[in-house]
Amino acid sequence: MTTEFWIGLTAMIGLALVFVLAPVMFYKRPTQDGTSTREQNLAAYRSRLMELDEDYHAGRIDGATWQQMKDELAGSLLDDVGENAAPRHDAGRRPAVVVGLVALILIPAVSIGLYQDWGALSDLEQYRTMQAMDDSGGNRVQRMTDLAGQLRDRLTDSPDNPRGWAMLGRTYMTLERYQDAAWAFRQLAGHVQDGTERAATAWGLAAQAEYFVSRGTLSDRVQSAIKKARERNPDEVNALGVLGVHAFSQEAYREALGYWERILEVAPDHPRVASIRDGVAEAYRRLGEPVPESVRSAMADDGGAFVTVRVSLADRLQGEVPPETALFVFAKAAGGAPMPLAAARLKASQLPTTIRLDDSMAMTESRSLSDADRVMVTARLSRSGEVQPQSGDWQGQLLQPVTLSDYQGQPLALTIDRVIP
Repeated sequence: MTTEFWIGLTAMIGLALVFVLAPVMFYKRPTQDGTSTREQNLAAYRSRLMELDEDYHAGRIDGATWQQMKDELAGSLLDDVGENAAPRHDAGRRPAVVVGLVALILIPAVSIGLYQDWGALSDLEQYRTMQAMDDSGGNRVQRMTDLAGQLRDRLTDSPDNPRGWAMLGRTYMTLERYQDAAWAFRQLAGHVQDGTERAATAWGLAAQAEYFVSRGTLSDRVQSAIKKARERNPDEVNALGVLGVHAFSQEAYREALGYWERILEVAPDHPRVASIRDGVAEAYRRLGEPVPESVRSAMADDGGAFVTVRVSLADRLQGEVPPETALFVFAKAAGGAPMPLAAARLKASQLPTTIRLDDSMAMTESRSLSDADRVMVTARLSRSGEVQPQSGDWQGQLLQPVTLSDYQGQPLALTIDRVIP
């Protein structure tokens, strides 16, 4: 438990004790003044006695009656004085002290006990970890890796947090730990109501991660996740996206168009709608058909920074690169941090290809192409399938950085022409 938590808990318990103890400890009963009552009784006795003496001396009552009434008046006075002889003590004072002491002990103990059972301290800690992920700077990759480990530990202890599982999965995707991302998204699917849109999305995200794990093949795990997603929502966009990318990689362009155009129909506000439109346009070009006017006009209207590159493989390297080799195309801030601002993964078999990098392809939510003035675009064919460059990988980049404010949208030629030593 954090220091802030204990300070807040202490303040709230103290406030509760004030409300409970103040009425009990400081309340006073209205004073019943026994002395004042006796004085009133004596004054009444004297007044009545004077009246009896006046009646006797005036001859209105005889001596026997006068004496009898004096005796009765004296007896009445004794009775009244006896009942009020001692002041009444506050009988509730001792119980009030007991109640105060019990409250002083029980309120903190019960508060802490109930909070441990019903409170949301673990959710608070998870939320703070997630905030730290968004705010982390400096060595961002290492920082995100450390925070992902912390979040995973807390979710393992308190797993009923769908938002936490979703963020963990997205973080693993950013870190390219696709196996862990698939696991996190499967956990997410298990902690949302089954049969709902959220469950479908969780399985779609799991399919996406598994597709990266399988290096672009429809493995049994990929197909299983896609099936579960589409059983809950036939138009789950992540599952449709995987099917579209796979169909495109197999040169089944018509099939890819079916999946991608369905995404544009059911999710026009999809965060990667610009990339999907680029894929649709490229599929039409490869089919030798004109790109529909609706797609071309929508591409012209897409806002945000972007850069389009035409990636090809140098003639002298043709035949050296296996068709299943992973192709990474990414843009980094010129002279800035090494983390890509936008990235895409394809296959060598798709070369040559035209691809548009834009804000929808950002690696993190806090940094995108629109945050940079100039970017350098690089394409790398990775023998290992990992994004980090290794000896023997094939790579190429633009001759000079692109100034985004001056860029007019024309495709820029990028040739993969060297081998990393």
